[in-house]
Amino acid sequence: METRQLGKYLTLAEFCTCTQTYQRLADQIDPFPQNLDETWPALEALCRQIVDPVIEGWGRDRFLLTYGFCSADLKRWLAKQDPLTGKKYGIATPSLDQHMAHEVNRKGRYFCQRLGAACDFKILDLPSDALVDWIVAQGLPFDSLYFYGCDRPIHISYGPQHKRDIWAFTSKGTPTPFRT
Repeated sequence: METRQLGKYLTLAEFCTCTQTYQRLADQIDPFPQNLDETWPALEALCRQIVDPVIEGWGRDRFLLTYGFCSADLKRWLAKQDPLTGKKYGIATPSLDQHMAHEVNRKGRYFCQRLGAACDFKILDLPSDALVDWIVAQGLPFDSLYFYGCDRPIHISYGPQHKRDIWAFTSKGTPTPFRT
């Protein structure tokens, strides 16, 4: 299953194991979807509609995936604190960010009601605002796009709403509309 292609360029394993938290705690985290019948098509659509065109535009060697799918197991670890630093392993907002795709909780409800799927990535040697401008100019059918700064990865989702909302964030984390 892990070697199955989600699109032309990325495998399920690449999409599920790219986070720093997973890299540090790989022996303790199951990174893969449990609701594969629904999550697989969402991840595949994200790759075909967003990731593949970006890679074709900028090259596979410049594409750096920093956060793909978030399994329920990874979500639990992101909420924990590192015993050495006292800081959380990461940030997860599963009810909003679409990284959990179509995964369901113990009660059978989707973690994110917005459905779809999301990932974070950057293009090496390209400011992220230029990447955002390129995505908009290409007319890619995204749902939400988060711009965190010129030197940071962007977050982009593909889902049924196709809102094409673009948000930037202040230094305190307050979302504000991004210029296009």
